[in-house]
Amino acid sequence: MTAPVTATPSHRDPTQAERLLRRLDWQVIRRLDGLLQGDHRARFYGSGSDFADLREYQPGDDVRYIDWNVTARLHVPHVRQYIEDRELTAWLLLDRSSSMRFGHVERTKETVMVELATTIGRLLTRDGNRIGAVLYDNTVERVVEPRRDRAQVLRLTRDLMRPPSTVARVRERRSRLARRRSEIPSTAAATTDLGALFGAGLDAIRRRSLVFVVSDFISEPGWERRLGLLAQRHDVVAVRVWDSREVGLVDAGVVVLQDAETGEQLVVDTSDPAFRRRFGDAVAQRDEQLRTAIRRAGVDHYDVSTDDDLVRVLLRMIVTRKRRGQR
Repeated sequence: MTAPVTATPSHRDPTQAERLLRRLDWQVIRRLDGLLQGDHRARFYGSGSDFADLREYQPGDDVRYIDWNVTARLHVPHVRQYIEDRELTAWLLLDRSSSMRFGHVERTKETVMVELATTIGRLLTRDGNRIGAVLYDNTVERVVEPRRDRAQVLRLTRDLMRPPSTVARVRERRSRLARRRSEIPSTAAATTDLGALFGAGLDAIRRRSLVFVVSDFISEPGWERRLGLLAQRHDVVAVRVWDSREVGLVDAGVVVLQDAETGEQLVVDTSDPAFRRRFGDAVAQRDEQLRTAIRRAGVDHYDVSTDDDLVRVLLRMIVTRKRRGQR
């Protein structure tokens, strides 16, 4: 499906990272503290690495924790239970590709990603847990090794508020120049490959960790296998960020749509009800395929809209994972 048109982000002053962190502390984290009691870390994590006990399998249990030896011996499915780690290492795998810069000028998918990453990082590091990250924009921009202080969250936020890497911009300019010289259609441009991001996570994350993947999942196919491998080693949470303008067309007459990943342009007549219906069907089919792929990889999946309240998003994630961990 064609990725949406995007606007070029402006450079942001590094002091904005500190202002954003303070705003999220007041507007999101303090509100969460008022709605929840106890340790946020335990509710985010839901599983540890120290074996505690065995019990019979119950519907809804994570099949990754089935003890197959005991199951075969007793002829009844059993799952392993774990004690929560007191110190947690979490990683953020962050998609900064062109399609993430789509949305309202004041609240793009990238904006939501930055706020989510900053808030999750702050929730975890304030309890002494470590947070690391892999920044990706069709190439691995940076691997941030885990640390456990507020300064780590501030550094990560500052990195995310900067424009994409010079390397990525140079590569994109060279690609456009090569297409012009060879007269190759713009569809030959490289699009996002999330498999490379997940591969970078497999290489960088050495001990069992809680891994958040934040992306719109607009990607070349084939990433499912590496996501599955990542989920075999770690507790993975997939957060898909989307914008309402991507899933529905209004009657605006003849418009030009541009693919944010490849630059391909397409003239469409949005006043045609049949076209809008086909567009909606294609979006629904893609969403179902995406959910199926993530579910098969054994990964928790949450959808976050650019219109969503961040507190409600995080509350839903925390409560859902807490309930699953209590089964």
